[in-house]
Amino acid sequence: MSDAIPLNSKIRFGAITTVSDREHALKTVRSLSEWGYDSIWTGDHVAFTGPMDDPLTQLTYLSALNPSLIFGTSIYLLPLRHPATVAKMVATVDRLMGAGHFIFGVGVGGEFPPEYEACGVPLKQRGGRANEGIEIIKRLWTGEPVEYRGKYFNFGKITMLPKPRTPGGPPVWIGGRAEGALRRAARLGDGWMPYVVTPKRVGEGLEFIAREAGKAGRKFASFGTAIHLFVTLGPSYEDALDVAAEYLSKRYAMDFREPAKRYGAIGRPADVAARIDEFVKAGIRDVNVDIVSSPAERDAQHEQFAREVIPILRR
Repeated sequence: MSDAIPLNSKIRFGAITTVSDREHALKTVRSLSEWGYDSIWTGDHVAFTGPMDDPLTQLTYLSALNPSLIFGTSIYLLPLRHPATVAKMVATVDRLMGAGHFIFGVGVGGEFPPEYEACGVPLKQRGGRANEGIEIIKRLWTGEPVEYRGKYFNFGKITMLPKPRTPGGPPVWIGGRAEGALRRAARLGDGWMPYVVTPKRVGEGLEFIAREAGKAGRKFASFGTAIHLFVTLGPSYEDALDVAAEYLSKRYAMDFREPAKRYGAIGRPADVAARIDEFVKAGIRDVNVDIVSSPAERDAQHEQFAREVIPILRR
């Protein structure tokens, strides 16, 4: 890990979740807060292999139930939308939550091509649209007049007000692990949030980001690092792996047993803590837990993680 990137000193723990209705939302926020999670994150798809609600709407509602928590998207598929519209929505979310309570994690997705077709966006354009989109959004958040002429987006001078509550807008953390995503994080992002990576890949990614930022003349005052991490607790590693493989294979419509081994934190609490510690040593500071289990077991797994894994990592 490169010393050129100023990482946060505190390790925080977030829960990646989704809520189905008002009662579920009340229960989820109350429980996660009581168990000691620092943040709540939601994913994003316009259409996917299973049901998924809009993340900005969910998070804004959840924040009203407990304004002290941090909320974030992990991740928001920016290329599916026009950046001017996104800039307006996210500025509103940031004002409602208050400065420092929202992290805008963005990425390009692509694992479910039909949603790109449905939104009228060519799949091969997603990287370029994301780059232009981030630039446009950050400029609009200044509250100054903006005119943009790019490859994918063109518009005359507009001023978007009111501005976000966070000066300059909420931090934009870049999801992804490919070279394009790393370069995007270095040149346009305020943080990096990889997915399905090893600790070694995290360290290499941060070194790449540091080099690319240097080439671009960027110097970070601070830089966020989060991981979207599959977690399954069980009485043994093999028992936990069986559960993780079953539910991840359903989620991604493919055999996910080997990827679960490679990328997940699986097994007894000590096993899971040891794996997470590898990511922390590689440079991760926000550990966002995606519990992989039957729906009936998710709350119990979240509670067990908070009570039996987090204390090991905070010793």
